[in-house]
Amino acid sequence: MNIWVAIRISYRALKKNRIRSILTTLGIIIGIAAVITMVAITQGAKELIEQQLTNLGGRSLIINPGKRTGSGVTSTEAIKLTKDDAEAIKKLNTVTHVSPILDTTGYVVWSNRSWFTAIVGTSPDFVFINDWFPERGNYFTEEDTKNAERVCVLGKTVASRIFGYQNPIGKTVRIEDISFRVIGVMSSLGQTPGGKDQDDIVLVPYTTLQKRIMGIDYVENISVSVRTPEDIPFAEVQITKLLRERHALNSSREDGFYIKTQLNIIERILTISKIMTILLGSIASISLIVGGIGIMNIMLVSVTERTKEIGIRMAVGAKEKDILLQFLIEAVLLSIAGGVLGIMIGVIGSKLSSLITNWPVFISPLSILISFCFAAAIGIFFGLYPARKASKLNPIDALRYE
Repeated sequence: MNIWVAIRISYRALKKNRIRSILTTLGIIIGIAAVITMVAITQGAKELIEQQLTNLGGRSLIINPGKRTGSGVTSTEAIKLTKDDAEAIKKLNTVTHVSPILDTTGYVVWSNRSWFTAIVGTSPDFVFINDWFPERGNYFTEEDTKNAERVCVLGKTVASRIFGYQNPIGKTVRIEDISFRVIGVMSSLGQTPGGKDQDDIVLVPYTTLQKRIMGIDYVENISVSVRTPEDIPFAEVQITKLLRERHALNSSREDGFYIKTQLNIIERILTISKIMTILLGSIASISLIVGGIGIMNIMLVSVTERTKEIGIRMAVGAKEKDILLQFLIEAVLLSIAGGVLGIMIGVIGSKLSSLITNWPVFISPLSILISFCFAAAIGIFFGLYPARKASKLNPIDALRYE
């Protein structure tokens, strides 16, 4: 039998039972749509992370007090990092910028509006380390930091929540009942791969946060940038040696601090992204398998219903391979139709989720091709048994079937 003739016959057979055909493909549609959407979201996260790595140039380090362990818990032998440590680190020949970091949370109040947000203390070098600059106004200066001035720079989310469409520059807000003058609004960073709003933040001089709000003389961590990514290993050695000397740690004592690099963080997130892709893909694949079983069941029902038709075709000269081909094509057409619809729904769903959540998505042509081929393979695999059963029917018995 000519392949195109077989396709036309199979199409007409499926068209006779449209509702049943549509319901049969639902499992394939849901599975393929889920695979496309999940892969697009996880790949989008990966692209975002890689973009952030490119922007930072992989040149950042963060020094934290304590000891890094597998559980992420720091030891009780943590040293206290100070601004003097930061100033000493800045003198190293591999280092370009250093910023002590402190953070807390609190309400920002203006007029009758308030917003609970992260309050982060930094130095002016912070913007260069993170390649993140004010969109309006200015960042605070070394003089502001030295004098613990009551100035602040708002993240885009905070500025929007507190001031709406008004220009906040020059206005006075209250943070923890202390007046601060707004001198700038940061450009928008959007969400992290973990879903945290990076623009929900207020930045102040770290000395102001130390003296006026938190009442401490140490910093929580120190952010550092080096000249090139290749300088990171040597910079880690230099910083470790320097801090051990400054805090009089003898050879028998552990460091009491640890250094994280942007590369470490991003590699860890990328690993999690790969695991999530595999996990979510596996879950979606269950729907595909269920859809395949559904196709097999419906094809078996179809063989039973059309037993007499099969007998008549065999009686007038149809061969086993012709019957096999017809039912196999029907199964493949069902799965391919489900695959195409699933791809369309997956692409549209990915775009909609990106618009609604502001989460980046990346739809790979390769994932679409693999999904299409997988759908066709499901049709062949799950359609083969019913097709073989139909082709092996005895023509005489088939003609007698009522």
